[in-house]
Amino acid sequence: QVQLVESGGALVQPGGSLRLSCAASRYTLETAAVGWIHQAPGKEREGVSCISSRDGITYYADSVKGRFTISRDNAKNTVYLQMSNLKPEDTGIYYCAAVGLGWCPSERWDYWGQGTQVTVSS
Repeated sequence: QVQLVESGGALVQPGGSLRLSCAASRYTLETAAVGWIHQAPGKEREGVSCISSRDGITYYADSVKGRFTISRDNAKNTVYLQMSNLKPEDTGIYYCAAVGLGWCPSERWDYWGQGTQVTVSS
């Protein structure tokens, strides 16, 4: 069974940094577009970053440009989201999602992880 597992969420102070990981089992992320989707408390989900399968082109929502970086480690079958200069509004659950041979940003995902909690608070 395909699994995407997020990790790395934590409680951090504003201005701090985190690196989220999305590790796949029985699925090759190298062939997939992989996105990170943020759900703030009481709000709808918003795609914040994505990396395409074909050319590696990345996408960032305006709210995270210059602060977040998405990357792949194909040897580890893992996609990362490096989060810097975190703000309280970054608080929420971060999900990774994948779609085979996909482009970013994507409106459709084949697989979702369970999410990891990020809390930015002083």
